Amino acid sequence: MKNMTLNLTAELTDARILAVIRGTSTAGAIAAGAALLEEGVRIVEVALTTPDAPKAIAALRETAPAGSLVGAGTVLTAADVADVAAAGAQFVVTPAVVESIPEAARRGLPVAAGAFTPTEAYTATRMGASVVKLFPASVGGPGYLKAVRDPFPDIPFVAVGGVGFDDVPRYLAVGAIAVGVGGPLVGDAASGGDVDALRERARTYLEAVAGWRA
Repeated sequence: MKNMTLNLTAELTDARILAVIRGTSTAGAIAAGAALLEEGVRIVEVALTTPDAPKAIAALRETAPAGSLVGAGTVLTAADVADVAAAGAQFVVTPAVVESIPEAARRGLPVAAGAFTPTEAYTATRMGASVVKLFPASVGGPGYLKAVRDPFPDIPFVAVGGVGFDDVPRYLAVGAIAVGVGGPLVGDAASGGDVDALRERARTYLEAVAGWRA
């Protein structure tokens, strides 16, 4: 499925939150994703470490509100790209600089590529990534993101990994276009846990980024 007209940078800059769904249950991942989308979190990623993740992606695409995006995370190989493209993923996220980046770009799927160093960030964009996911962001914190970003003002960065509620404004303040949030937002909902608690956290995170909307 081609997504050549999708500007992932603009979408993330507008939404400010990328919800990362990583669970032990396909049904749980679908329930968590549906709840996030219903609460107004517009961009969700289903990690391929989730059982039958392509099925969850396809199910969420069928019911997602207009204007929302459903993508695939932990996409490592060209075969992974083929699987998630067939499921209808609208974008791809990687944990590192891997072979899936050029393959996704070749298929017209926007890529947020995982990187931690300046060299990796630059290499990822040269391979076709439109966004760099600084991962794991918590290792260096907002100051490190700023230091990596300073030489590359034209590369859009998303902070992912250990981003708690209080960290959100700190990353946005140093130039991250968005934050990716997994456990602190999703909790155990993607593994069959408390979806109502997830809804409450989603509303809290959305309130936190309301003033940062593009």
